[in-house]
Amino acid sequence: MNTTLNPEVATTQTTDHDRRDHPPDPPGAERASHRRVGLLDRAALHLGVALITWSRRRGRVTHEQARAMLERERLRQEFERERERIAASQLLRRIM
Repeated sequence: MNTTLNPEVATTQTTDHDRRDHPPDPPGAERASHRRVGLLDRAALHLGVALITWSRRRGRVTHEQARAMLERERLRQEFERERERIAASQLLRRIM
């Protein structure tokens, strides 16, 4: 029966039998227990994660790069102070 043509039939679910009626397990068959991770596997996993983390670290900064970053930061702070000084002087002019 094609249930896609009739939306009412398509939305209702009917079963002829109980879903739990499945063939019984053969005698002596046990369910597989959860496999435990061995110590060596766990150590290998931690080593792999550590290597990936280490490889993705930020590159080392040379002395020249550090000096350039410090100079940029000094210039940015100087620019910010100058901008605040100009804004304060303009505010004083408006008040007076």
